[in-house]
Amino acid sequence: MFVSQILSMKSTQGVLTINPGTSIADAVGELGARRIGALVVSTNGTHAEGILSERDIVRELGREGAAVMERTVGDLMTRDLQTCVPGDDAQDILSRMTEGRFRHMPVVENDTLIGLVSLGDVVKARLSEVSMEKDALTAMVSGYS
Repeated sequence: MFVSQILSMKSTQGVLTINPGTSIADAVGELGARRIGALVVSTNGTHAEGILSERDIVRELGREGAAVMERTVGDLMTRDLQTCVPGDDAQDILSRMTEGRFRHMPVVENDTLIGLVSLGDVVKARLSEVSMEKDALTAMVSGYS
């Protein structure tokens, strides 16, 4: 299965982005309101400059306390962004996410942000793929009985 197939299975297309100058308090509000775990950071909405996850915020809350809420997204975002392309294999993406210990990966095509896949998206797609393989093997074995 490829990243493009995972994106096509998601209920919504497009990516929510946030400006690096936005306050952490506003970012937290956005994450909570949308019930999501990360936002891609982009000044123009098409080029991924970083990513801000719940984990980034919690880590700084532990260090700095409530004062972190007044800082900006650009202060806390992960800048060393791992991205993928639509033709990447889901198994490879799953391995990269697991080894890198992150849960969200922007999808880019020709340097333009086109989607975001989460670890949950990849696992769900992989489970669906394994289920189809099992059904096919079961049907093949039953046909030879």
